Parts: sequence; C-alpha cells; structure tokens
Amino acid sequence: MFSFCIRHLPALLIAAPLFTAFVVPLAGRLGSRVRAAWVALGAFATAGIGFALAAKVLGSGPVTYVFGALDHAQTLGAAAAFPIRIMFEVDAFSALMILISSLSSLAITIYSLAAESRQSGLDIFYAMLFLLVAGVLGMVATGDLFNFFVFLEISSLAGAALVAYRIDEGVAVEAGLKYALLSTIGALSVLIAIGILFAQYNALNLAAVASRLQFGTLDKIALVLLAVPLAMKAGAVPMHFWTPDSYAAAPSSVTAFLVVSSQASLYALFRILYTLYGHLLQFSWVTFGWFLIILGVLSAFVGVTMALTQKDVKRLMAYHSVSQTGYMLLGAGVALAVLGNAEALAAFGKTALAGALFHMFNNALYKGLLFLTAGAVFYRTGTRNLDRLGGLGHTMPWTMAFFMIGALAIAGIPPFNGFASKLLIYESVYRLSPFLSILAMVVSILTLASFVKVFHAMFLGPPRAEYAEAREVPRPMLAGMAILAAFVVLIGLLPRPFNDHMIAPAVEALLDRVGYIATILGGS
Repeated sequence: MFSFCIRHLPALLIAAPLFTAFVVPLAGRLGSRVRAAWVALGAFATAGIGFALAAKVLGSGPVTYVFGALDHAQTLGAAAAFPIRIMFEVDAFSALMILISSLSSLAITIYSLAAESRQSGLDIFYAMLFLLVAGVLGMVATGDLFNFFVFLEISSLAGAALVAYRIDEGVAVEAGLKYALLSTIGALSVLIAIGILFAQYNALNLAAVASRLQFGTLDKIALVLLAVPLAMKAGAVPMHFWTPDSYAAAPSSVTAFLVVSSQASLYALFRILYTLYGHLLQFSWVTFGWFLIILGVLSAFVGVTMALTQKDVKRLMAYHSVSQTGYMLLGAGVALAVLGNAEALAAFGKTALAGALFHMFNNALYKGLLFLTAGAVFYRTGTRNLDRLGGLGHTMPWTMAFFMIGALAIAGIPPFNGFASKLLIYESVYRLSPFLSILAMVVSILTLASFVKVFHAMFLGPPRAEYAEAREVPRPMLAGMAILAAFVVLIGLLPRPFNDHMIAPAVEALLDRVGYIATILGGS
C-alpha cells in the first residue's frame, strides 16, 4: 500500500483536495464538527502528499507521471511522438511551488476553521477553497498545456466564488465579478495561444512543443498571448487593478491563498519563457528580460507608493503584494536578460533567478501571515479602517507579535526570511544596473515605513473604549499564523541550507530546457 501511494503521489496530489471538496457538503449534513474534522483531515492529507512528492523530487530527481498508462514508455513511439495521455512532469521548480502551496494551504485551512466559523454557507466555502488548492497544485505540476488551462480555469472560478463569499453589501460581489471577468479574458487568451501552438506542432505536451518550436511569427504571437495574461494574474503593473479590490473583499484566509494562486501564474510565466521558449528567443533575450525588469520595477514602485496612502489595512497589504511581485519579476528578468551570455549568467544571472524563486517562497509565507493577522484584527473589531483602530497590542499580544514578524520580513529586515531573498536580488541586480538595485532598496525602505504606520495604528497607544472587550483570537487562528511565522523565522535564521537544497535545484531545473525535454521525450 505504501509503495502504491509513493508511486501515485502526483495523482494523489490532485485527488486529495478534489475528493475533500466533493465530500464537504455531505460532511456538513452531519454537523459542523464533522465538517471541521473532514476539512482538517483533507488539509493535512493534501499537505502531506505535497511534502512527500516534493521530497521525492528534490531527493531523487524529476518525477514523470502519465495518467492512464502503467509505464511512461507506453506513451512514446520510436520517434518520440508526443504523449497523448495527460502527463505530470514534476521537477525541482515544480516541487518548490508544490511546497509553497502545500504549506500555505495547511496553515490557512487551520486558521479558517475558527475565522469562518461564524459565517453561513461553509459547505460551499470549503468546497471552493479545496477546488482552489487543487487548481493551483495542478497548474504547477502538469506538463500539458491544455490541462494547465483547465487547472487555471478551476482556480479562477473557485477564486471568484471565494472573493464574493461575504457579499458585504455588494462590494465583495463586485470584486468577485471583476476577478471572474479578468480571469476569463486571461484564460481565453491562454487558450488561443495554446490553439496556435497545437495547430502548428500537433502537440499539447510542454516538452513536445518545446522540442518542435521554431519561433516563427505565430510562435511570437502565442508568446505574447501567454505572457500578458499570466503577468496580469500575477498582479504585475499596469495590469494589477483587480488585485486591491479582490484581496480586500475576500476573507483573509482566502486572500492569503490568492497570493499563492497569483504566484502559480508567475510560475507559469517563468516556465513559458525559460522552458518552452528558452534559447529560441535568441536576440530577444535582452528584450524579454528587460520586459520583465520594467514590469518588476513598475510593480515594486507603484505598489509601495499606492500602499502608503491606504486607510484600509487589507487594501494596503494588497498593494504591497503587487510591490513584492515586482521583486520576483526583477530577479527573473535579470537572469533572462543575460541568458545568452554564459559568463554573465554564471556570475550573477543564476543568483538573480535564485533570488526571484526564493522570494516567491518567502513572500507566500510572510504575505500570507500578514493577511491572516489583518483577518484576526477584523475578527475582533469588525473594521479594517486604520483610523478606527488602536491599542490592540494590550489585548492581542500574539497577533501583534505575528504581525511584527511578517512586517519585518516583508521589509527585508534581518534575521527574517525576506532579507535572505532580497539580498540575493540586490547583489545580482547591482551587477546589471546599480540604479535598479538602489531603487529596489528604496522600495524596501518605503515598505518598512508603511508597516511602521500600520503597526502604530493597530497595536500601539492606549486601549480604545469600543474595543475594551476585544481579546486574543481562537487557537486555530493562532495556530495557522504560528505555522507561517515559524517558517519565516526559521528560513531567516538558516537561509543557506534552504537555498542549497531547494532553491538551487529549482534554478537549475528552470534553466535546463534540454534536460526537461529529454526527461519526457527520452523516457528517462
């Protein structure tokens, strides 16, 4: 039985959250305690499978899994024809994203058991939440372009439903409709791009298409149709306008995972640029590299400056999510800009890409933590308006401590995890352009200033009379925040082992386009 489960981990990775989602309404009919127990079981099972699969990949190499075949070789002919069946290709980069998604989903689900307990419609809420988790995990595990589209649609539809979950006098519904509309337009663009590639190369498998790609005019059109909506879904400026509304309207437990969902789109963007097109970009390396760099700089600067003026704490954090995405785009853009220069790639390009991927992991942790602390404050006070808050540090000391950890991490203050990834980005970007590196540091300073304001507004000062009865949030909420906070501190204190054993393999996997193709088409 154990060997069977290990062999089929990629399938179980999707089956666990899907099965949990479909059974939640039945469990809910048996009572709230049964539903909560089932949800907790599903969260631990999904996370455990994700951890096991990531450990297997990082320990022994990429895992290729074919649905509907006993053997990978059954899908291949003598000429390495494209696999007809659905195939998952989980390399070190995918494994890193699976770890991000698994860890975040576990902490967020535990938190939600108390945070959403006073709401109605919890059967639908948890069904949608696990569908969102399944969609994100499928996006980062699949090696098939069309099935990536399917998982993208699953995550988008579930995300839209969750954004609109609380209604909030129509504000949440409006935000959910905006999220759904933009997601649909983006998904349609992705589908058209996939159709263009399929029409030319008679293949949907990512490795098979990559092995046949010619980078003609239609391929360039497909690249634009893929890159733009994925950048939009990641919340990059100037396509970020959906982010503040959606992140602010959604329950905080949902918002924390929407950050991971956005990073799954960023994963897809990097996979398209590095694995699907790779060296075929030829002289376009610099062009596309600077395209990411410009998006990154705009996202970082616009996001942090817009955050400074916000009074709604969740909108403020949403703009900081845009800003943090800028760091990831900046690091990946620098690596792409020097992809054709082996010396520069070795000197600082790989470090820049490592910083980008490291920051993706770190951002999911501290950004998720910050959204959960905002949700804890709202849970006790009923408001997100900074002008109406204050003095909560006297009655909510654990929430205040978790907020401090997240705030110092997002500002890049040692010894928290944000410093470790930002330092890699600063150093590598400086080698390409000192000005860009200095600008990235200025954004961090402004980020620190913004969160000092938030900390003072929410937790310092004398207790306010209207919140005299406020007390610390329930234990499941504290447990969810504690899980994320523990990893923020742990990675900040021990960045080298994490970088060496998880980030470095992910960087090599993303840069090794030939190896990715050979793993699938070679049957190894």
